[in-house]
Amino acid sequence: MAMARRLHRLFPFARWFPLSALTLRADVFAGLSVGLVLVPQSLAYAQLAGLPAYYGLYAAFLPPMIGALWGSSNQLATGPVAMVSILTAATLAQFAAPGSERFVALAITLALLVGVLQLTLGVLRLGAIVSFLSHPVIVGFTNAAAMIIALSQLNKLLGVSIGRGEHFLLDVWGVLEQVHETHLPTLAMGLGAIALILALRRYAPRVPGVLIAVVIGTATSWLIGFERSTEVSIEQLADADARALALEHLAGDRAIEQLNAELGARRGELRSLRAQPEHNRQHALTLDYQVQALKLEVRAQENENRLRARALRRFRLQAQGDATATAAYRSTAQPGDASAAAATVWRVQRIAGERIVLVGGGEVIGRVPQGLPSLALPPFGWDTLGLLFSSALVITLVGFMEAISIAKAIATRTRERIDPNQELIGQGLANLVGSFAQSYPVSGSFSRSAVNLGAGAVTGMASVFSALVVLATLVFLTPALYHLPQAVLAAIIFVAVTGLIDLRAIRHAWQAHRHDGICALVTLVATLAFAPHLDAGILLGGGLAIVMFLYRTMSPRVTIRFHDAQAPVLAIHFDGRLYFANVPYFEDAVLEAVASHPSARAVLVVGSGINEIDASGEEMLRHLQRRLHAGGVRVVFADLKPQAIAVLRATGLHALIGEDAFFATERDALEALVKPGKTIAVIDRVR
Repeated sequence: MAMARRLHRLFPFARWFPLSALTLRADVFAGLSVGLVLVPQSLAYAQLAGLPAYYGLYAAFLPPMIGALWGSSNQLATGPVAMVSILTAATLAQFAAPGSERFVALAITLALLVGVLQLTLGVLRLGAIVSFLSHPVIVGFTNAAAMIIALSQLNKLLGVSIGRGEHFLLDVWGVLEQVHETHLPTLAMGLGAIALILALRRYAPRVPGVLIAVVIGTATSWLIGFERSTEVSIEQLADADARALALEHLAGDRAIEQLNAELGARRGELRSLRAQPEHNRQHALTLDYQVQALKLEVRAQENENRLRARALRRFRLQAQGDATATAAYRSTAQPGDASAAAATVWRVQRIAGERIVLVGGGEVIGRVPQGLPSLALPPFGWDTLGLLFSSALVITLVGFMEAISIAKAIATRTRERIDPNQELIGQGLANLVGSFAQSYPVSGSFSRSAVNLGAGAVTGMASVFSALVVLATLVFLTPALYHLPQAVLAAIIFVAVTGLIDLRAIRHAWQAHRHDGICALVTLVATLAFAPHLDAGILLGGGLAIVMFLYRTMSPRVTIRFHDAQAPVLAIHFDGRLYFANVPYFEDAVLEAVASHPSARAVLVVGSGINEIDASGEEMLRHLQRRLHAGGVRVVFADLKPQAIAVLRATGLHALIGEDAFFATERDALEALVKPGKTIAVIDRVR
């Protein structure tokens, strides 16, 4: 038995075996059902994370298998999810342009760091740490993040550009200013996909609506020639303003490249210097200052290039001459020009060095590399880990809370036992191993887990089979994805996240306790205001929740009863822990009561509500006993809990006060302190 228990702890999937033919059949069917949803969703969520779409397939290959094999839930479906994807994009947009090589490298490093954190928490049995983010904070953050995700897809549904700046809401406003330039075929494609998914969800819930929308959208895109794109050189931009912006962007790229090279050299010099046992501290400080200055300069250059790229995307160009190779691209002519009205209007999609990609139709995901991702050690350095640590911690907590909430919800139906620490290990290994196969951070998916459960999955082998569907897609089906419209992916994300918006949950938190409602609202507003820096919103909300908790415990309920007899007694009931935050409040309550009743000859502390006494509480009781004893007032205790008495014995305060000052119940204490046969008048006062 001990050996079997140890084996199951190291290899949790051993509990699935042996698999019966019936179980295997159910898992194969469930795995295929989830896989058909997983492929299009993973493509969409990778775009949401700011990565090329095919990185979603990489994140949907190994992580679901690893998460199922080492997790505790048999039906939890791990992989790309909307919440973690938007957190990834928000984190990395501060350090690199979305879709760039550096952005991809940082995303893979972020998965490694999240995996290490989750695995460490699981091994150390610290699954309860997720309680530091209270439910109202998660509710506020989830609602805000869902709104941000939905708004981030608005430009893809309209077929217009969006800038990436320091304030997401300003970027959205920039999209709304371009509503009059909406690309109608793109809008039709997106709205059609939304309508199809919602209709199938309502009238045919067993049909994979997401997959049907992808198939129909891709086929329609191919048949009507939805995509129209071309690459041109900067010299082909005949518009002087557009060409000047493109040249400035190119110069900015080269400056960033040079600054990064110099930054790398300075960092290497600084590491070498610090590795020496005896080194020049002044020189080290100088190098460190240079490194920080170069970082700021790189960030400034990147921000300037973002503004240039945003300005370039606003240009509308028309080709004059040979449209394939040497055409000159000028700004669109004035309305009313018949020849110009019939010509294709080109928009700047992206800038790649000296080449500019123009689109004249709808946007598609384009070429998806065929084959499996290469296995490699994720690129990282101590500086990179320092940049990403706080965001990785937020993703670790939020991602795990999402996963464990889904797992527990499923467990209520399957009646299985969920081990949060084992689930942390499973999620940590999924991210850790996935980072070696070019995956970005993943978590448990509510929608795919629901499909898994509904399709009859019995063991985690269902997730293994869903990963095999992704494997088949990577090896055989990637050419068919070329014409998949971006608007359809935006529709998939839009439908998925609108279900996360639940403002009633905030109202419910307010009804439960006003402080909880305040935390939820502050988190919601702060997350929206700080976007794209979403970690700032949830950290502020989490900090406020802790402050609110401390505020409540600083002023617990204190009931004071004055027993007016020949030997008057003040009985004080204190409900709560006696710790550093509320000892002044307790002390003030006692001294105020004594001052209001100078005839009292004893203070009876009824400790039935005191669950714990810390060092500050013990010191306060010691000081209070001395002060009251000097004034002729005796301090006695009744109904103290064993853990509280243990603290007083360990510090010597129990011996100092005396054994006769401790009573088992309040009644015993009053019978000993109040003269029998006397009438007792009780005055209640609650602070």
